[in-house]
Amino acid sequence: MQPLPHRICEKKMELDNPNLVLPVAAITPLKEMVVNYIGERLDPEDGDVTVAMAVDVFATEFPEFLLAVAEENFLRGYQQAMNDIENISKE
Repeated sequence: MQPLPHRICEKKMELDNPNLVLPVAAITPLKEMVVNYIGERLDPEDGDVTVAMAVDVFATEFPEFLLAVAEENFLRGYQQAMNDIENISKE
């Protein structure tokens, strides 16, 4: 994998999540466009574009998108934790 120029963060993701190493199938027009772009950008040896590769490219080239997703995920997780605490207190 070629290094990405203008990296915002040099910290690499931990690949503990098995979904990150799965190849992405280009089954919709948007996925096809994204997979082709990432494939051309990173030129993986086996030709497969993985979810981790997509995250790396999006983090570099479209960080505001990933930030919005991460913020929403955090807030929903926090709200769920608060709901769980409230429900446990009622029992």
